Amino acid sequence: MEAEIKKSRWYGQLYIQVLIGIVIGGAIGYFEPQLGAKLQPLADGFIKLIKMLLAPIIFGTVVVGIAKMGSIKEVGRIGVKALTYFEIVTTIALVIGLVVVNVVKPGVGMNINSATLDGSAVQKYSQAAEQQGGTVDFFLNIIPHTFADAFAKGSMLQVILISVLMGIALVQLGEKSKPLVNIIDLFMQGLFKIVGMVMRLAPLGAGAGMAFTIGKYGIGTLLSLGQLLVALYITTLFFIVVVLGAVARWSGLPLLQFLRYFKDEILITLGTCSTEAVLPRMMAKLERLGCEKSVVGMVLPTGYAFNADGTCIYLTMAAIFIAQATNTPLSIMDQLMLLGVLLLTSKGSAGVAGAGFITLAATLSTIHAIPLVGLVLLLGIDRFLNEARAVTNLIGNGIGTIAIAKWDGAFDVEQAKREIEASKIAPPKDTELPPAKPVTH
Repeated sequence: MEAEIKKSRWYGQLYIQVLIGIVIGGAIGYFEPQLGAKLQPLADGFIKLIKMLLAPIIFGTVVVGIAKMGSIKEVGRIGVKALTYFEIVTTIALVIGLVVVNVVKPGVGMNINSATLDGSAVQKYSQAAEQQGGTVDFFLNIIPHTFADAFAKGSMLQVILISVLMGIALVQLGEKSKPLVNIIDLFMQGLFKIVGMVMRLAPLGAGAGMAFTIGKYGIGTLLSLGQLLVALYITTLFFIVVVLGAVARWSGLPLLQFLRYFKDEILITLGTCSTEAVLPRMMAKLERLGCEKSVVGMVLPTGYAFNADGTCIYLTMAAIFIAQATNTPLSIMDQLMLLGVLLLTSKGSAGVAGAGFITLAATLSTIHAIPLVGLVLLLGIDRFLNEARAVTNLIGNGIGTIAIAKWDGAFDVEQAKREIEASKIAPPKDTELPPAKPVTH
């Protein structure tokens, strides 16, 4: 009883601890920038601890979820609905970013000659962009070289492909698959216990990440490109409130309730600039909210690659900003062509920090009208820009998963209401999976 009371105290709440960590980290980065810049390994270590668990968690969630569906048609139906939703919402995000940057014009007046910029600083990003290849290469890379290769590399889409195939195979096996499904389910319980252990380091990881950001890049870098930074933050906030808010209301879970329930994950993402750091927690909490395991397992990890709303807003705004800053004229057709290219290139960004910058490099390599060397202008503030797009990506995928579950009739609104009310009294047991449903074929 005493332990439960202590756990419910304000300083025992994870989001309070993470917030304190972010404030302390920001102070270290500001007053002791050299020390702050050296703390990045602590943030990277925390993210690596989580990433080592992602592949088996995704595999187990998808396999068990499909096995308990009992129907292969349901897998295809959920997949089509998810991809349709992703395409619609990310297109809206791209268009909003394009409109805002043309109205605000944050780069106009900078009058930078692209010939004077040193392109060596962005060479590694352009090389990484070239390695991504085209659309065909992207889809071929979803197929791993071997079964184990997907898990060794931690490739999210490859793991999802293997998981879906295994889940379908277990459905076809019928009753004989029950023991294996139960073993995988028990294995999942153990993995989430490990997640609970690792998440105790979240305040340290988030604080170290903030210390590194402020210490290395400094507050001063924000002043020179402050207009772009403010424009991006306001645009992402508008997208969350208006677009995602409307989707949340339709789903039966108001936006403010969603934000309160997932405040821990939002703060951790803000500090680490990585949505992958909270993927296991998001999966567990979405299940507790009443989303079926099969939908969560398929939609949320896939959304990390195909539904990066914040990254989409960033891509259009950053590309046009570079054109404005370097006095590069772009016609309406040029901008529509940019939008068309981004509809493809934006669908490959993973949840790791900095992926949006590489995607932008790949886009500018295709649209030769905008100088690729202009990426140098964004290097100093990219980490700050990444905070906005990472948080937006997280919220977008959480609400998107609930919306697709609602669309498919796999979201229990009453369960969500009960869970929200219970979370006001005590923190949700986000590292424990809800009781497993029996396997039915």
